[in-house]
Amino acid sequence: MLLHKFLDRVEFDSYEDFKQNYKLNIPENFNFGYDVVDAWAEYDKDKVALVWCDDHDNEKIFTFDDIKRLSGKAANFFKSLGINKGDKVLFLMRQRYEYWFLATALHKIGAILIPASLQLTAKDIKYRVNAAGVKAIVAVNEPYITEQVELAEENTPSLEHKIAVVGTREGWISLDEKLDSFSEDFPRPTGKDATHNDEIFITYFTSGTSGWPKMVAHNHTYPLGHIVTAKYWQKVIDNKLHMTASDSGWAKFGWGKIYGQWVSGAGIFAYDADKFVPHNMLEKLIKYKPATFCAPPTIFRFLIHEDLTKYDLSFITHCCTAGEPLNPEVYNKWLSLTGLRMCEGFGQSESTVLLANFDGFEPNPGSMGKPSPLYNIDIIDEDGNSCDVGEEGELVVRDIDKYMPAGLVCEYLNDPEVTKEKLGGKFYHTGDIAWRDSKGYYWFVGRTDDVIKCSGYRIGPFEVESALMEHPSVLECAITAAPDPDRGQVVKATIVLTKDYEPSDALVRELQDHVKHATAPYKYPRIVEFVKELPKTTSGKIRRVEIRENDSKK
Repeated sequence: MLLHKFLDRVEFDSYEDFKQNYKLNIPENFNFGYDVVDAWAEYDKDKVALVWCDDHDNEKIFTFDDIKRLSGKAANFFKSLGINKGDKVLFLMRQRYEYWFLATALHKIGAILIPASLQLTAKDIKYRVNAAGVKAIVAVNEPYITEQVELAEENTPSLEHKIAVVGTREGWISLDEKLDSFSEDFPRPTGKDATHNDEIFITYFTSGTSGWPKMVAHNHTYPLGHIVTAKYWQKVIDNKLHMTASDSGWAKFGWGKIYGQWVSGAGIFAYDADKFVPHNMLEKLIKYKPATFCAPPTIFRFLIHEDLTKYDLSFITHCCTAGEPLNPEVYNKWLSLTGLRMCEGFGQSESTVLLANFDGFEPNPGSMGKPSPLYNIDIIDEDGNSCDVGEEGELVVRDIDKYMPAGLVCEYLNDPEVTKEKLGGKFYHTGDIAWRDSKGYYWFVGRTDDVIKCSGYRIGPFEVESALMEHPSVLECAITAAPDPDRGQVVKATIVLTKDYEPSDALVRELQDHVKHATAPYKYPRIVEFVKELPKTTSGKIRRVEIRENDSKK
């Protein structure tokens, strides 16, 4: 029902038809809380919005009418604290069900939501509060995170309120104690309090794979940009459940657990796990049977090492992945074990899905797919010229000086220099190196900083990682450049082994020979290091920069 309000056409005959004729109609002063959540509640008050569970046999089911009522109460609660349009509120919420109606409340007010990971330290929290000018923190009431917030409080002049979700804590406002006393009626703001499409809606801090995280700001059209993400890549189904494996502190949560899915009429299945255990996730999938499933490659790497013959996953009609490049070996094993073709997608905190394996062409294992109709995607050389087929260059969004797509970052908050550098010309620069083949598929090479230059060769880490992932001993790996006095840089592999293998010199030689036969011999890792785990950001991405920095100190 709602999709027809925002799209001229919902169904397409081919990928080419989709790419050429997809047209997004953005209402004036669009507000996600009213134009999606409340609109669904008015259309069908029993329509399921959220099915939530955790590891302790707790379960909650919410309709859109429930979210409408609870977000109204929460909006009045926030307003009572002086939180108004444009104020910034930091969430440290895991996957607590309160996230969905509290976020909707802030969207109705026009306050700016800043999701953050529960793994942040006091130093991380203080940086975010001061960098953004955060007025309130909403945090799940767990000892580690509340203690980190309290340690971060000193010298944070903008911070006025700490709100505890679940129970009470001294010095914090208890959501449980306060919420029910407020009216569920929160009329749409008008006049100066009304939201406008070009105003800031949500801000993500980048993963921080290098340097301090930047503040990626999106405006109120951001949820509509995610229609392509949800409807056409994740292929969510009206009145069916969708699961994306992501905690609420990641931009992936916005990609897969609220915006495009709710616009498209799907319900969200949320599993608030204490920690990721493959068996537990599979059990929850079987119990709640989401029709569509999305997870980062890291999760699929662990799932395929379970005995999937014990699990009937036939209720899943479509699965996809993003977050890091998908190694073909993982794709092929998942396909052989489940019969499901995994559809890779690519994007950033700064965007909705930029490229993906959509309907109308076969997924090509390891490829990012083809461009979303929202974006004019290109690969350019250092002079800004389009690269030829097969030539590596930077992936960019073209013509942003003429048309700014819904869902693309509108600014880097409080950082005009980076905003000008990334958005000030004809291109949005992703900072990712890729190439395009003769059939129009795009292939990831690596971040600009990750490309290795060895004896005159340019080596992208992804191809070497994919070759290593084919070997049964490799659970996870990261390819980086290590300094070398003769070659400048050499290829280094940092490897986490599967449970059946132990580190040895013989295994090093076996892995090196394997890479020599799987790809060009000059790409083999001259250095191999075995580790228990890889350094990762709080969003689960491998921190190759940390490996490089540690190597430079040796």
